[in-house]
Amino acid sequence: MAADTTSRDPIDEAGDESFPASDPPQWSGAHAGPPDSRGRAVDPPAGTALRTVAAGTSVPEAAERLERAITAAGMKVFARIDQEQEARAVGLAMPPTVLLLFGNPRGGTPVMLARPTTAIDLPLKALVWQDAAGGTWLTYNTPALLERRHGLDPALAATLAPAGKLLERALAG
Repeated sequence: MAADTTSRDPIDEAGDESFPASDPPQWSGAHAGPPDSRGRAVDPPAGTALRTVAAGTSVPEAAERLERAITAAGMKVFARIDQEQEARAVGLAMPPTVLLLFGNPRGGTPVMLARPTTAIDLPLKALVWQDAAGGTWLTYNTPALLERRHGLDPALAATLAPAGKLLERALAG
């Protein structure tokens, strides 16, 4: 007797018409630590380990500055994801948003060897995004994320702290 290969799943994940199953979320401009009413960076509540700072330039210019600083520091940009462009490709609108995945295996490998689960949060990430008012922001994970989420030794997590400082310096000048 042949096995029945007909899917009984009411949602066929392979079909374009079934994904997403609901309307896409509306852009709120309030992701990843929005600025306060005076336009200053606001760190999210304790435990989130995100840092958000004003970029002071457009999203494309900020992303370019970050890429130059990252490569000049001897690190590698593993990926650049233009979220706005990807949304446009499927007929959706989204403010400018670029995600950079970057790092250096010399720095990340010891962290991943100490706590293999940190590989889900590495390489490092820098998110450059535009809020509803047109302001541009940089958001990145601090080493505290690895400490809290993976139980990584604080001293080992601290070896990644210079990356955040590099990102902020790149946008400051």
